[in-house]
Amino acid sequence: MLVRDAMSTVVLTIGPTHTLRQAARLMSARRIGAAVVHDPDTFGLGIITERDILDAVGSGLDPDRETASAHTTTDVVFAASAWTLEEAAEAMTHGGFRHLIVLDGDGAVGIVSVRDIIRCWSPARRRRPAVATG
Repeated sequence: MLVRDAMSTVVLTIGPTHTLRQAARLMSARRIGAAVVHDPDTFGLGIITERDILDAVGSGLDPDRETASAHTTTDVVFAASAWTLEEAAEAMTHGGFRHLIVLDGDGAVGIVSVRDIIRCWSPARRRRPAVATG
């Protein structure tokens, strides 16, 4: 199975000046765990995750003053939609993260998460033979 088969195509893109509260509200409303941060003036595409926001708020930072740019990962590992799920899982394991931005051409076309991969690999998704009861 390929990344394109598992990825979410709901890609929330925010700007670097969004506050952490704004980012959290947008992510929560869409029930997603990461947002692409687009800053064409400095780093291009980055990612901010729920963990980044939790770490900032948990350390006492003000979510109404802190901006996404201060908590964005800019050294991003990107996935291609044609990668296998094994390749994506290996990249996540090696890098210690749970989300990959999926690029196709010049832009982000999706995000694949550990949860997306587990859903595809879950035995519940495969057909189980009928069990006879007696």
